[in-house]
Amino acid sequence: MPARIRLQRHGKKNQPFYHIVVADGRAPRDGRFIEKLGTYNPLTNPATIVLDVDKAVQWLKNGAQPSDTCRRILSYKGALLKRHLQIGVEKGAISQEQADVKFNEWLQAKEAKISAAKSETESKLREVKKERLEGEKKYNEAKAAAVAAKRKAAAEAEAAAKAEAANAEEAPAAEEAPAAE
Repeated sequence: MPARIRLQRHGKKNQPFYHIVVADGRAPRDGRFIEKLGTYNPLTNPATIVLDVDKAVQWLKNGAQPSDTCRRILSYKGALLKRHLQIGVEKGAISQEQADVKFNEWLQAKEAKISAAKSETESKLREVKKERLEGEKKYNEAKAAAVAAKRKAAAEAEAAAKAEAANAEEAPAAEEAPAAE
């Protein structure tokens, strides 16, 4: 069977982390491999992909077949585009310099798109945190006002009780005073 470019799972339960490897098609998923091309972490947003594009292009050129997920990863990182441009160079349709310029333009546009997506995600997270903080401040202010009202009512009740106790003490004293005369 031909060589396959596929993912090799690592990481804990519910925390996947993958190595992108070239392996014999008969080898088990997490078994023996020929060469490691990179890593893929799907838990980050956007997913973190580290790939040696030149090695991947070389293996594709040698006939390695990528799995469906690896095909998407290779396309995302530009390995399939680079292979396509290399085929054009070999056929004489374009020069190597033109192929390099096209690939670099595509790479810069892709990086700009990814950085825009990251900044948009970060700004949304900041807005959510800001809204939560404002909600928490409102809740704390309302709670503080309720506690202050409760303390004020307790203080008023205590003052009324003291006044009543003072009146109660004065009344017997006033009754005793005329009797003593």
